[in-house]
Amino acid sequence: MAVAKRRIWGWMAFDWASQPLYTLGLTFVFGPYFAAVATDFFMGEGLDRAAAGAEAQGLWSAGQAISGLLIAITAPFLGAFADNSGRKVPWIAGFSVVFVIATALLWNLTPDGTWILPALVVFYVAFFASESALNFVNAILPSLGDRHEVGRISGSGASFGYWGGVASLFIMLLLFVEDPESGVTLIGLAPALGLDPAAMEGTRAVGPFIAIWFAIFMVPFFLYVRDDPRLGGQSTRIGAVWGELKQTLRGVMRRRSLRSFLLGSMFYRDGLNALYGFGGVYAAIVLDWSTINIGIFGIVAAIAAAIFTWAGGLADQRFGPKPVIITCIWLLIGVSIVIVGMSRAQLFGVPLPAGSSIPDILFFVAGVVIGGAGGATYGASRSLMVRHTDPDRPAEAFGLFALTGKATAFLAPAAIALFTYLTGNVQLGFLPVIFLFLLGLALLRWVDKDGDRAE
Repeated sequence: MAVAKRRIWGWMAFDWASQPLYTLGLTFVFGPYFAAVATDFFMGEGLDRAAAGAEAQGLWSAGQAISGLLIAITAPFLGAFADNSGRKVPWIAGFSVVFVIATALLWNLTPDGTWILPALVVFYVAFFASESALNFVNAILPSLGDRHEVGRISGSGASFGYWGGVASLFIMLLLFVEDPESGVTLIGLAPALGLDPAAMEGTRAVGPFIAIWFAIFMVPFFLYVRDDPRLGGQSTRIGAVWGELKQTLRGVMRRRSLRSFLLGSMFYRDGLNALYGFGGVYAAIVLDWSTINIGIFGIVAAIAAAIFTWAGGLADQRFGPKPVIITCIWLLIGVSIVIVGMSRAQLFGVPLPAGSSIPDILFFVAGVVIGGAGGATYGASRSLMVRHTDPDRPAEAFGLFALTGKATAFLAPAAIALFTYLTGNVQLGFLPVIFLFLLGLALLRWVDKDGDRAE
């Protein structure tokens, strides 16, 4: 029993170790910093602020789209290869090395914007490595408990990860991230380690910080999580792996519940990733928030995510994952409607007084809902996938889960970029997110709440 508990805690360590990439990198520190630097750079090229902001958002979305497409192409094949060999941990270790190197390089994005494109590339290389490692980590989940325990374990792991995001965000805001105007952190200190606020070195330290955090907190994973020696033993030749994958894909087409879940989750996860990826960018461009304000917003959202994801795991254990997912999607649709209808100057066409705090309050509420509903959706989706997974082919199954999660990962960023460019309006650029949530919700009608695999 003690060994099993250590293995579960070791497995959950990945969520804790990797979450800062999403909390600090994608959403609340590096993403908004990248948007601010890129906007200033494009304004220096002669664009007005609105056009420069749209250009910055379009560039960020392009990086997300390309990395998502690469994950979609590689994930199922890598999963099939890992199942045939029975080895997942070496893949996780390899992607971990890439992750640490790429995130450390984010330090090089200086305020003058000369490193915009390389920074975009290395950030999404790190994102690719993290998501690819996550597929193999998720493939270990079915072996951690039975069908009813898995929902709680998945939700607890995701919640543990969000607490890691909260802790890392607190450290960055209190000790490193400087206000561009005053040059001090949230508690009025100069950035730690003698970092130069004029060169935004406190904010730029987010990359090395993510790298060090990941390297330290992955230690429990590699200490306590081992591959099951009973699995694997099949040919790892390209032809054999491809044959196994084709057989699995044919099987998916015959299983209505699994097919509907993979397609439905493809759309709603794409919409959720768009909210995560563009929330901080939206706050920086539309609401003109500073990095510190966005960081405070991030703490609130991450705490909500941790609490509601844990509660979602308990609800999953009692009611099953499908009701949890449906409830959360409706909440996310409501938030998306608010984002589309709100700017600093108006709310659904109704003008707001100059300096009104209503947009700030509403976006804070939106952050709580996005964090809470998004986290619970993530945990419940992993749980529902386990209910559709062949115990002998978990990496391949979660590779397909990644494929459908990323096959249209280019769609939301590309659609956001297109709508933003066509309308010249960052808020209206979020309209496609609502459509994606509705599509996902519609397809869940044909998903069996108990899955379709034999126990």
